[in-house]
Amino acid sequence: MAVRYEKLFHLLDERKITTRELEKLAGYSGNITTRMRRNEYISLESIEKICMTLGCCVDDIIDFTNEN
Repeated sequence: MAVRYEKLFHLLDERKITTRELEKLAGYSGNITTRMRRNEYISLESIEKICMTLGCCVDDIIDFTNEN
C-alpha cells in the first residue's frame, strides 16, 4: 500500500498557504515536505502537526492506494 499527499497540496492551494508557511506554522523541517512531494511515508507526529495546524483530519490530507 502506498501513501499519497495530493489532497494536502490541493488544500494548501485552496487556502493560499505555501509549503514553507506550513513548515513554520506546524514546526517541521523542509525534509518532511520533500518526502511528501515524493509520496514517501512521514511520521504520525508530523501528520498530527499538519492536521492540528490546518484544523483538518488525516483523511483530508492523505490517500492510501494499492499502488507500490
